[in-house]
Amino acid sequence: MITMYSTTWCGYCRRLKSQMDREGIEYQVIDIEEDPASAEFVMSVNGGNQTVPTVRFEDGSALTNPTIVQVKQKLAAA
Repeated sequence: MITMYSTTWCGYCRRLKSQMDREGIEYQVIDIEEDPASAEFVMSVNGGNQTVPTVRFEDGSALTNPTIVQVKQKLAAA
């Protein structure tokens, strides 16, 4: 299962969640404002920035603010 790092106020996060729901893609959401370790991970893959949505895949790779097409392509390649 993939993990989406998010915040409650992020419009891009809400859009991607709704698109993944529509496509039937299973995912777990972690609010980086409530989980400092997750915020550290997000910063580690985004040049020190807390950019969300950041999506981490089962292979450990991550995409920052991906489109649903990018998420589907990454899942298909796995």
